[in-house]
Amino acid sequence: MKYTNPVILSDYSDPDVIRYNDNYYLVASSFNHTPILPILKSKDLVNFEILRYVDDEIPFKRFDHVCHGDGVWAPSIRYHDGYFYIIVPYPDEGIYIYRTDDIENGTFEHWCLIEGKGIIDPCPIWDNGKCYLVVGFAKSRIGFNSVLGLYEVSTDLKHNLSGDYKIIFDGHDTAPTIEGPKFYKRNDYFYILAPAGSVKTGWQVALRSKNVYGPYEQKIVMLQNDSKINGPHQGALVTLSDGNDVFYHFQDLKCYGRIVHLEPVKWINDWPIIGNVKDELLGGAPVDEWEYFTEPNKDYKIQTSDDFKSNKLSLIWQTPANKKDNLYKLDNGLILYASGNNESINKLDLLPNAFLTKLIYKSFEIKTLCHFHLNEGEDTGLCYMGSDYASINVIRKNNKNYVRIIKGNFKDNGNEIIFEEAYNKDEIIFNMLYLEPDKYIFGINGKYYDYEFIATPGRWIGGKYGIYTRGRSGYAKYDYFDVAEVQE
Repeated sequence: MKYTNPVILSDYSDPDVIRYNDNYYLVASSFNHTPILPILKSKDLVNFEILRYVDDEIPFKRFDHVCHGDGVWAPSIRYHDGYFYIIVPYPDEGIYIYRTDDIENGTFEHWCLIEGKGIIDPCPIWDNGKCYLVVGFAKSRIGFNSVLGLYEVSTDLKHNLSGDYKIIFDGHDTAPTIEGPKFYKRNDYFYILAPAGSVKTGWQVALRSKNVYGPYEQKIVMLQNDSKINGPHQGALVTLSDGNDVFYHFQDLKCYGRIVHLEPVKWINDWPIIGNVKDELLGGAPVDEWEYFTEPNKDYKIQTSDDFKSNKLSLIWQTPANKKDNLYKLDNGLILYASGNNESINKLDLLPNAFLTKLIYKSFEIKTLCHFHLNEGEDTGLCYMGSDYASINVIRKNNKNYVRIIKGNFKDNGNEIIFEEAYNKDEIIFNMLYLEPDKYIFGINGKYYDYEFIATPGRWIGGKYGIYTRGRSGYAKYDYFDVAEVQE
């Protein structure tokens, strides 16, 4: 039986994956969105469910406000000596460690391992009673990139033993923009797998050395070649119970975000050649489909809709800043209390308590029933959020309700009103129809308006859609949020 790529058509950027017993756990970037660090679980490497998040919020006060593109960058996940470690770069603060002895139900403790700007993409390896941490560098913060650094740290990842990093690989000439390194050891070699050449047009590099400090040989082990998969960007090498290896990586697919692919791995002359291997000298190419590596288990899937019947918020929802718990309630529906600050009253993209979720189908239709209780100047609605955003909403003004469509941009100073008409009811069904690759339209009560928008990605992420209530004292209650795949 064959699976098809991508295995996750959704924005789980910078995936790292480990096998523990018969389970596979994937962790991904979450940037400024909370809760942070989604953990996905699979039994068969292909079908995943959202298991949990590592923490409810980003541990810095400035993320009570929306900080597009900041926050949690590419993490790594490892199991060592009874603990699961998730190693997290905050590009403006430093390297933080999250640790638990129970990845499915345990509480994560966290601490700072290395302070500093621009140190990113950390990954540890334990060897002969020591622990080393490989890192990349963000030019936007530290002034340079295209090199990899190495720290020696304590085996419990609590102390930086080496002080400063040591540069172990310089990719300026042969692997520009090398980043996202992942450490492995096989036989006598230390391996670092890392992407180079940029997110959209790059390739996968393998480095190897018998000394953790190098020097490292290098080889291109996967690139686009004749496939339609651009990138292919950073990911994870996973060893299966039978000793074979597979490789996860992401592809930047514009408004769909950084979607996840699964590739076979073939070891040739102690190099991991990834994907479809036609010529080992040229490296592999991403595959469109491949035979399952284990028995398929399709019981695992990522939820898309929400009936708001649970007493806990569904794992599909994130907010673009640390969430204020007193601004929502589940009561046979999702009640969103009006929130906002001076910035977000004028710019929807700066609203901290917008409830957003990821695209997961190529084409889809959204339907959500809303009962609103708004005061003067307040609005509630359904939005698409990218660097360009738009919303269909109900606003209360001059003691009347109006349906309107607005649009804006991260860089704009305010929203532009595209359409507005009076609406004399206190409930409404908001609709959105999304058609690949990047077109969407809004409607109400099953009728669509003749205004077409182009979907854009956000900052380092794909687009998102969701619901909100903006203002000071009113509220809206959403009975359900239904997302249905559309076959064109």
